This record gives sequence, C-alpha cells and structure tokens, in this order.
Amino acid sequence: MIAASRPASIRGLLKNPWMWALALVSGTTNTAFNWGVTIGEVIRVVLLFYLMPVWAAGLARLLLGETLNRAVLGRVVLALTGAAVVLWKPELGLPLPASAGDWLGLAGGAGFALVNVILRKQAGTPATDRALAMAAGGLIVPLLIAPAMVALGQLDAPPAAALSWLLPLVIFAAVMLVANLTLQYGAARLPSRITSIVLLIEVPVAAVSAALFAGEVLSAQVLLGGALIVLASLLAARAR
Repeated sequence: MIAASRPASIRGLLKNPWMWALALVSGTTNTAFNWGVTIGEVIRVVLLFYLMPVWAAGLARLLLGETLNRAVLGRVVLALTGAAVVLWKPELGLPLPASAGDWLGLAGGAGFALVNVILRKQAGTPATDRALAMAAGGLIVPLLIAPAMVALGQLDAPPAAALSWLLPLVIFAAVMLVANLTLQYGAARLPSRITSIVLLIEVPVAAVSAALFAGEVLSAQVLLGGALIVLASLLAARAR
C-alpha cells in the first residue's frame, strides 16, 4: 500500500542503510517474539520482551550519545531484578533464560529497543520510508528464516493445504493486519510516552489469556517479577 501510493519511499528505503537496518531488525523482532510465544510460556516470553529499558539504555548511549544518569541506571537495575525474579529457579543456579522461548523473548525485546533507537536516530527521514522499511522487514525476514529452520529440523514443514488450517491462518493474518494498522494510527497521533504506556496493556492481557487459554499458572514469583519489569517500563515511558 505504501509502495503503491508513495513510490519515492522505495527509493528512500534502497538508498538509506539505516532503513535496511530498520527492516532487518523489525523483521527479526517480530519473528523472535511470535516464535517465542508459540513455543514458550507466554507470560515469561512477554515479560522478558519488556526488558526493553535495559537494552534501550545501552543502545541509546551507543547510537545517540545519551547520558546514562542515575535514573536510567535505576530503571535498568529494577528491570534486571524483575527478570531475575521471573527466571529464578533454585535448582538451576543463576537466573538465566531456561528455554528457547525465553531467549526469543529476550531477543525480541532487544530488537524492539533497537527499532525505537533507530527510529529516533532517523527522525528526519520521511515517515513513509520508515513505515515501508518496517513492513518489508516484517514480511521478508520470516520468509527467509522459516525455510532455514525447517531445513535445520527446528520447525516442522507445513502440512498439505487444507481448509482446516488455512482458514484460521487467514483469520489470524487479518487480525494481525488490523492490530498493526491501529497501532500505527494511534502511535502517529499520541505522544510517545502515552503510546509506551498503552503498549504495556499487553502484559496483563497476555497473563490472563495464557491462564485462560493455555493453562499457564501465574505464580506469585512471576507476578512479583513482572510487576518490577512493568514498573521499570512505566518509569522509562514517563521519562521520555
């Protein structure tokens, strides 16, 4: 849609290396998060994804030259403490990610933080160029990763075409399209601090959905760690 209505955005994407990076990181972020919630515990993956204040602090320092003041470091410590609480299992020692889903959640959050930093660094680039880069990455990266994972035996090959799975797939794709369009519409019209806070609604929704539909148990440990991570994200949004 963007490419058809604004052909100049294609040229802007092709000639700007930062738009290539934005496409790659956006696609990787979406792939990691969606894959993570598919194979891992939903609430753990979502909470680890929202460790964004940790990654954003370092990336903003590296790419934007922002200062790591005490408030920023405090949010980093708060988020890491929450992650340690969520991941802590006495029998495993250090509170490190324990599954592929955990690692994918972390990778998705780091990618999302990098997307935000690149968007800030390229704030002078036309919005259509940035939107096209993110849309292209979200389409191309999964198409490249999925066949490779199938070849490596990490994913099952798709079954023969059948209405039983094609119809839910089309419905899911339509829901995702509507969700992304509404997110872009709202994000373009709201202050970034408000958008960041609204996005955090995903955490309680994911927790309730995982309990109702996936049978996951919301332990006091996960709730406490999640509260610390969400608080760090809220403070980061308030600061911006």
